[in-house]
Amino acid sequence: MSFSPYASNGGTVLGVSGADFAIIASDTRLSEGYSIHTRNSPKTYKLTDGTVLGSAGFHGDALTLVKRIGQRITHYKFTHGKDMSTPAVAQMLATMLYGKRFFPYYTNNILGGIDADGKGCVFSFDPVGSYEREVFRAGGSASSLLQPLLDNQFGFKNQQNHDGVPLTKDQTVGLVKDIFTSAAERDIYTGDCVEISIITKDGIEKQRFDLRKD
Repeated sequence: MSFSPYASNGGTVLGVSGADFAIIASDTRLSEGYSIHTRNSPKTYKLTDGTVLGSAGFHGDALTLVKRIGQRITHYKFTHGKDMSTPAVAQMLATMLYGKRFFPYYTNNILGGIDADGKGCVFSFDPVGSYEREVFRAGGSASSLLQPLLDNQFGFKNQQNHDGVPLTKDQTVGLVKDIFTSAAERDIYTGDCVEISIITKDGIEKQRFDLRKD
């Protein structure tokens, strides 16, 4: 058996942006193969008072990446006397991922927060730093199950007789809970609880919702 520097610890992350809010959510199961290491390991990380990162994949790489981001954000705050904005964090993260392109972090990253206009913003990344601002995105082990549902419920793709009115914050939170409940039924690497970070101009609110534990 050959040595591999990577491991897959499962888990799913999701990001949705609204008119004046953004949501980053993840399950709390940390597993490898058929073994569950812990049932209480959220994959959402608060970077500033207005920015949250969701990172699933190899837990060791996620922790290292979050630590390095934190160091750069702290340096920026001491240098400029203010927190880095969410779009600036996104650009910085893209540069950091590209800098590791020959030995990439094995993570699925989704960043959420509020932009300079007070609107919710979500950024998705590939492993080597290409990124895009989106309204909704899923990543991680159940992303292929979540993304079509997000396309339908948030993107209103190919729907007849729908006025395309965006969902409110409370409606979005309720739908995120339903989406993760559905994912936990089909993906053994997603389960236990979902932790939802709701980001507005007033700060970050966290909610927890139980999922199946088997």
